[in-house]
Amino acid sequence: MQDCIDKEIFIEAPVSRVWQAVTSADEFSAWFGVKLESQFAEGAVMEGMITNPKYSHIRLKLTVETIEPETRFAYRWLPYALDPDVDYSSETPTTVTFHFTPSNGGTHLRVTECGFGKVPEWRRELAFKMNSNGWEQQVARIQRYVMTGSPDA
Repeated sequence: MQDCIDKEIFIEAPVSRVWQAVTSADEFSAWFGVKLESQFAEGAVMEGMITNPKYSHIRLKLTVETIEPETRFAYRWLPYALDPDVDYSSETPTTVTFHFTPSNGGTHLRVTECGFGKVPEWRRELAFKMNSNGWEQQVARIQRYVMTGSPDA
């Protein structure tokens, strides 16, 4: 079992534009599919309802860990914590980190999520699989959002 998910994509836009799409709560909400209720700040606990009708009963909660302008942005959350009948509060969160690197006139975006080794064994494999698939989709949504203004274009 791997501890980290690692996804990468090249976006034909300056780092400043990709950074804005990821670290502005309004823009993050648009491509991620959530309605965040406040702005990102180091140490902030961010919350909001998922906008996908399939998961609209889920309240996303994350804690901002690091903001290094146009370089690195990281937060902690509970991966694939979707069952409303399960209390996940005693679990150790994983850390999601966005790495921004200028490349060939655009941006190389790398997203990692680490800490799956501490997810309870009964749900570790499923959480890893679902979030791995999810990040594959989300990096493509970020790219489409930056390029067209819509994550679904």
